[in-house]
Amino acid sequence: MDSRELTLEELEKKKKKEEKAREKELKKQKAAQKAAAAKLQAQQPATGSKSDKKKNVKREVEEENPEDYVDPETPLGEKKKLSRQMAKTYNPNAVENSWYEWWEKSKFFEADSKSSKPPFAIVLPPPNVTGALHIGHALTAAIEDTIIRWRRMSGYNTLWLPSMDHAGIATQVVVEKKLKRERQLTRHDLGREGFVAEVWKWKNEYGGTILRQLRRLGASLDWSRECFTMDEKRSAAVTEAFVRLHKEGLIYRDIRLVNWDCTLRTAISDIEVDYIEIKERTPLSVPGYDDPVEFGVLTSFAYPLEEGLGEIVVATTRVETMLGDTAIAVHPEDPRYSCLHGKFAVHPFNGRKLPIVCDSILVDMNFGTGAVKITPAHDPNDFEVGKRHNLEFINIITDDGKINSNGGPGFAGMPRFKARVAVIEALKDKGLYRGDQNNEMRLGLCSRNNEVIEPLIKPQWYVNCKNMAQQGLDAVIDDKNPKIEIIPKQYAAEWQRWLENIRDWCISRQLWWGHRVPAWYVMLENDKLKEIGAYHDQWVVARNEEEALEEANKLFAGKNFQLFQDPDVLDTWFSSGLFPSSVLGWPDDTDDFKAFYPTSVLETGHDILFFWVARMVMLGMKLGGDVPFSKVYLHPMVRDAHGRKMSKSLGNVIDPLEVINGVTLENLHKRLEEGNFNPNELKTAKEGQKKDFPKGIPECGADALRFALVSYTAQSDKINLDIQRVVGYRQWCNKLWNAIRFAMTKLGDDYTPPAEFDPAAMPFSCKWILSVLNKAISKTVLSLDSYEFSDAATALYSWWQFQLCDVFIEVIKPYFAGQDPTFASERKFAQDTLWLCLDYGLRLLHPFMPFVTEELWQRLPSKVDSVRKESIVISEYPSPVESWTNDDVELEMDMIESVVKSLRSLRSQLAPNERHERRAAFVRCRTTDACAIIKRHELEITTLASVSSLNVLSESDDVPVGCMVDVVNEALSVFLKQTGSVNVEAELEKLRKKTEDTQKQYDSLKKKTSASGYQEKVPVHIREVDETKLASLLQELLSFKEATVHLERENSKS
Repeated sequence: MDSRELTLEELEKKKKKEEKAREKELKKQKAAQKAAAAKLQAQQPATGSKSDKKKNVKREVEEENPEDYVDPETPLGEKKKLSRQMAKTYNPNAVENSWYEWWEKSKFFEADSKSSKPPFAIVLPPPNVTGALHIGHALTAAIEDTIIRWRRMSGYNTLWLPSMDHAGIATQVVVEKKLKRERQLTRHDLGREGFVAEVWKWKNEYGGTILRQLRRLGASLDWSRECFTMDEKRSAAVTEAFVRLHKEGLIYRDIRLVNWDCTLRTAISDIEVDYIEIKERTPLSVPGYDDPVEFGVLTSFAYPLEEGLGEIVVATTRVETMLGDTAIAVHPEDPRYSCLHGKFAVHPFNGRKLPIVCDSILVDMNFGTGAVKITPAHDPNDFEVGKRHNLEFINIITDDGKINSNGGPGFAGMPRFKARVAVIEALKDKGLYRGDQNNEMRLGLCSRNNEVIEPLIKPQWYVNCKNMAQQGLDAVIDDKNPKIEIIPKQYAAEWQRWLENIRDWCISRQLWWGHRVPAWYVMLENDKLKEIGAYHDQWVVARNEEEALEEANKLFAGKNFQLFQDPDVLDTWFSSGLFPSSVLGWPDDTDDFKAFYPTSVLETGHDILFFWVARMVMLGMKLGGDVPFSKVYLHPMVRDAHGRKMSKSLGNVIDPLEVINGVTLENLHKRLEEGNFNPNELKTAKEGQKKDFPKGIPECGADALRFALVSYTAQSDKINLDIQRVVGYRQWCNKLWNAIRFAMTKLGDDYTPPAEFDPAAMPFSCKWILSVLNKAISKTVLSLDSYEFSDAATALYSWWQFQLCDVFIEVIKPYFAGQDPTFASERKFAQDTLWLCLDYGLRLLHPFMPFVTEELWQRLPSKVDSVRKESIVISEYPSPVESWTNDDVELEMDMIESVVKSLRSLRSQLAPNERHERRAAFVRCRTTDACAIIKRHELEITTLASVSSLNVLSESDDVPVGCMVDVVNEALSVFLKQTGSVNVEAELEKLRKKTEDTQKQYDSLKKKTSASGYQEKVPVHIREVDETKLASLLQELLSFKEATVHLERENSKS
């Protein structure tokens, strides 16, 4: 699958080294804290007066013990031991330590195939065995873990199944490089069996780094079911699938064009080909060539025509392929060549006769000379022309990219791009060269090694996808009964485009690492050709050699033969395409398969919608008997903060572990220096890092990174990841931390939550916070159910930040000031409500931020006479509580917050040295309802607005002199006392601007409602809204006028 490859096993060693360094640093910190505590105790005076001794005793009681704030060491796998006192600030490294090992050991993540709970299953897209965690994996893990933790807490029998892909090409390349570097050997030196053994050894020692790294992210995978695409059970499933599909005639062998990598010497899939746009003549480095090779050049040359008819000029960007030309195509309606129909050109190097064929499909008579050279064995379009006109297919290139004997004695043995130069010189010598020019083109490169892809004609195994694709198409676009929903919906059109135009799938690869094709070639004793595959009808497909022998004896009864297994392996996508059925036990009817197939949702990147998702659907429906999942959620691709694709050469690749643990700019540079950069690339990459991360990346922790990534999912197909946003969520974690610290001080050591809560008896602020909490619960659950993760994250963030921390915690502080007996009842209700909010809020947030929520939840006291779940992981996810909803209370709080906002706005206009002074405030009310609400909530307003007093004025009351004014709405205006003189002109200017804006809104709406046909065409409910808005705007204009009169009166008095 898509993953960044390890080029050196030192990456794993480096990771272990860094972990040891962090452990060492933590021990040093603990030792330093102990030393500081001992020093503090030693400094206490031993003698002194009686009064001094009393003071010292008191000081010792008040003195803090640093050890109380440090978590004791927790043995691996045991429940985390928490410090006696909460640390004063949030430390992600300390908080995220130890929890995961306990969760895993406690088997909180393990599914039960016998459970009566409703099943919910996700299969993790299998990362490459060579891979290390990149930001795309982190996004996948953050989203899937959010889903699975929410479903687990919501009462489902959840299975999140981890697996790993054997990554045929990637792994073979890594191990081959390792052999060359360490032992100066090639795979051919070891032989196939020896090399495969070496790969298994590498896999067991270094492979699977990414699965260990996923634990650091908090991914709650069921590790008891971990599997590998080449383990025994998955290998058996691959063989069974191949055999069954072959028996149905859906797998067959054919000779066709493939994407060939001349360095790896194998066919590669379309997804492994990267295309670069070349605008003009461009020299590029090509593996195996000392000098750059020119691309983006269109070379013209002439073919002589037979019978002395002159010449015909053609043009090509791959002039070396003319050695394999077998025809020239023209448009049948092109008058320039009508006399040449049925004639022949002559190849200048070998005398081969090239027929002039008419082809209206390929040839555009208005492009170039209107004549096209045809090389059927080396170009996809020419291949189709060759089939249409029954042309000869001549292969001129060897598997390692050299010209073969078909190219002629003058060129045989030359590397293909050196032959390009030689062919041009030979054409010049014969007087047939007609020049060259810049040419815009797309060049295909292998994503593994930057080798230029060569289309070669090869015998390969194919899957006939037509009927399976139609089933997969119907499963998504069937209007009446769609079996699969694709989210976001726009990708359904891409699904349709791919499957309607699907081609048969080439599934064989010329590698040694992978699932060996379960096909044997039967070489008969009397065969003239003794090469494997020489005769197309002598292949047998079987589960093992014993079955193959049995089948061969049936087909070739009485004949002597030898069996040779196909040396090729299967495309990696074939084995991963059998997900999720194979990882659940197919072809056996296992308990897991019965319980969890089809799975619930497939979450992955939209870039592999066809290459993986569509193939899973096709194979799942064909072999598993049903669609493999009912929903497909496609996440965006992660780019850098500037919208650029992440690239090593730009230095903008973000390692999630570096965001979690923090990294200096110096160490970011060191990582680049360990890569394979040329000096210019290294300089560019370092400059990019210095610009984006001038001080490195601060330690953010897994929770902050996860929350940021999930929050970003609202961005359609691309995420422009700004690390500063992750830093912001790390700071928000500190806000959560402080909210719990505040709560613990107000709840006290002996606090026990009540068994029942009655909102009706609670004070106003408690009713309000429960009502808005209820809405946050509803919004979060609805958004998660709709796969709108960003909306869910926003709902939670808004409730915690803007309602709990900014309002509720502030507004209840007077209840705890000085233990005033008049607030005894309110204080108890505030304690209960605060506990309830934190318990619900942490459980709501847990799927997004598992570590900090577990740590904080564990510190909350338990209800009386109730047994709380051992971990927040398996606690119940909150559901809305009908009795908590109170719209009237929310409306009142909206008014209070509007007044507070206006008073804070006036305060912000004061001189900096005056902003923190408490001042008298006044509220003028124009309705009796507003007046009553403001009077009832004087305490809340004075607390939140930090004013010394609040006086409520009616319309007839005069406002004291020396006040700044702000109009809240049509019913309310606020005034803030100022010690110095009011800048009347500035205040009047602000009012003039507000009046002007409001007047424009009023005039626009008035024009709309006065328009011809408005009463007849506009629905009643919309007319009522417009009328209410007009009345409100008119009242605001009157309020502005009143405020203007007040300021002008102030001006006249001064």
